Amino acid sequence: MTMTAVQADLTEAACLFRGLADPSRLAVLRHLSEAGEQRVVDLTAHLGLAQSTVSRHLACLAGCGLVTVRPQGRASLYALAHPGPTLQLLATAEALLAATGADVVLCPESGLAS
Repeated sequence: MTMTAVQADLTEAACLFRGLADPSRLAVLRHLSEAGEQRVVDLTAHLGLAQSTVSRHLACLAGCGLVTVRPQGRASLYALAHPGPTLQLLATAEALLAATGADVVLCPESGLAS
């Protein structure tokens, strides 16, 4: 694999992780993995977020290819686009977080440390 191809792969991975880098988007993915297809109103009620906020996060996740949207009457139903790999990624992230403890939260590069 050429260096340019490696850089392209890494750029794609970084874009994926940027799409996942919001707690609300992760909450949406987790809820869709547990509850299956959901309308924006269902997600809004479950997450306690404004409809516009949930819609914005769903648009991001759809743009990343992580969720699908299916019209049903006047509503739209959202679901995981790739349930198996998405669940594997979330489980792997949880395992890595368990292994690293609070290190990621304390990392000054994460933007979360105070």
